[in-house]
Formats: sequence, structure tokens, C-alpha cells
Amino acid sequence: MMIRLNLTLLVAVMASALYLVQVQYESRRLYTEIEKAQNEFRKIEVEHERLELERRAQATPARVEKLAREQLQMRPATPAVTQYVTLKGIALQPEVAQ
Repeated sequence: MMIRLNLTLLVAVMASALYLVQVQYESRRLYTEIEKAQNEFRKIEVEHERLELERRAQATPARVEKLAREQLQMRPATPAVTQYVTLKGIALQPEVAQ
């Protein structure tokens, strides 16, 4: 009877020890995954900030004007180059805000 109780307790202790090892392993694996995810997040955040800065630099008014002049051969509108469109004999002109 005592031997059976001892064997039962031994099996329980062994099962508990194996479960503990498995839980510790899983805990370490998850911690490693968290660390990898945090590192990836930091890399993505730095890349996002770099791209935001680049986007802002690309959209400056001076750069847009330069590209419009050089690549699109655009020029500022002046009264000399303004053309008015007529529709059935009615001149359409922009309304002046009052």
C-alpha cells in the first residue's frame, strides 16, 4: 500500500516536473517572439519616420514649382497667357470674391 502511494506520488512529481519544463520552454519561446516583434516594430517605425521625412521634403512648394517648370514645362499664369473659354457666346470668367 505504501509502495503504491510512493509510486503514485513519484509519477505525480515527474509529471509536474515535465509540465514545468514544458511551460518554461514555452515561456522562453514566447519571450523571444515578443523581442523579435518589438525589434521589427522599431525598424518599421524608423522606416516610417524616414519615409515621412522624405515625403515632406518631396512636397515642398519650391520643389513642386521646380519640377513643374523643368519636367512639365509649366509656367506661371499671367494675364498675357490667360485664355477664356466661351460657352454659346457667353464668356466664363472667374468670379471675384467680395
